[in-house]
Amino acid sequence: MKPMLSLVCCALLLLIAGCDSGPKSGRGFTLPEGDPNMGEATFTQLQCNSCHIVVGKPEIPHPENAEISVKLGGKVRTVQTYGQLVTSIINPSHRLAKGYPLEMIQEQGESKMINYNVVMSVEQLTDLVAFLQAQYELEPYVPTRYQGYFP
Repeated sequence: MKPMLSLVCCALLLLIAGCDSGPKSGRGFTLPEGDPNMGEATFTQLQCNSCHIVVGKPEIPHPENAEISVKLGGKVRTVQTYGQLVTSIINPSHRLAKGYPLEMIQEQGESKMINYNVVMSVEQLTDLVAFLQAQYELEPYVPTRYQGYFP
């Protein structure tokens, strides 16, 4: 019983140590709520639609001859968190979009997305994230039964 208790204590200590509370930790950082309607306006004002298509929003124009067409929104299997969306906007090279040819979305290992940090206000950022987050629909997980191989 004592080895099991020691193992549990070690696991808890490792878990606690993994929670970064150092000076660069994001712990405790939150932005105010955004306005999705204003976020849609920001999306077109900053010309995000020149490279992104918003699924289910045909009223947001996207150039037919666009060099890049990265889809945003629609049904997804994992939640697009507020933090992930903020990070994708302010640090687009942090994680490149999956499912696209690399030459389409990156150049020399960096995202082709323009750095909007110097032209976008915090209010525009929060509105944009509120708009984008509302475009995703979590697709429920439907387990499938393994039928095995029967010739």
